[in-house]
Amino acid sequence: MSRVIAIANQKGGVGKTAIAVNLPVFLTAYGKRVLLVDIDPQANATFSMGIKPRELSVSVYEAILGQVNPRDIIKKTPFLAFDIMPTSHDLAGANIELVNMERREFRLKEVLDAVKDQYDFILIDCPPSLGLLTLNALIAADEVLIPVQCEYLALEGLGQLLHNVKLINENLERNIKVLGAVMTMYNRKNVVSQKIAKDLRRTFPGYVFDTVIPRVVALSESPVTGKTILRHSPNSRAVHAFRELAREIIAKG
Repeated sequence: MSRVIAIANQKGGVGKTAIAVNLPVFLTAYGKRVLLVDIDPQANATFSMGIKPRELSVSVYEAILGQVNPRDIIKKTPFLAFDIMPTSHDLAGANIELVNMERREFRLKEVLDAVKDQYDFILIDCPPSLGLLTLNALIAADEVLIPVQCEYLALEGLGQLLHNVKLINENLERNIKVLGAVMTMYNRKNVVSQKIAKDLRRTFPGYVFDTVIPRVVALSESPVTGKTILRHSPNSRAVHAFRELAREIIAKG
């Protein structure tokens, strides 16, 4: 049975896309079939996988509007058993176009329901806001994974997102499970990083992954090359971190 996981945080720059494009590689290493869905109009996940958003003839945008078969927009990546449903910058218009549509919050769920039998995991890279696109992603998801940057405002953002998931479950009859928070951009020598990690685990017991994603230069460089961290810098500390994160996520299933 497929697990659909939204990677979400209303705050930008927390490492959502880094997790979205790198985690699938390590899930496939454990024998899992993975689909990455880019629902962010910035199309960073699409670009990071070496696909040029402007050159796409069809993408998530057309699928959400019901103009194409969802299976027709899926593209292979260089990794076996790892596919992507890419997006173009046109998706920015969907926030407006969806407003007057029937079942507007369930559009992405219907798209993914058509393909989920092919995958063990579907990961959704969400926009850094709580608009209609993120709402679509959360409603399509069984679980939500929350990247949290190790800085002072992290606790507030995490609390807000947990509250929003609770509201969706109550008002739209969903049962979204909070898979957990993953600390990103962690610097083990930095006092602030250490304090935030301690505060997160104390404030949200049971919600924080053991694995932390370190702050490494190679992780910010790899999207420019259109490669994952494993291809760009196979000996990076981040490679070990993503492998451990994949193991933890599988164990929580």
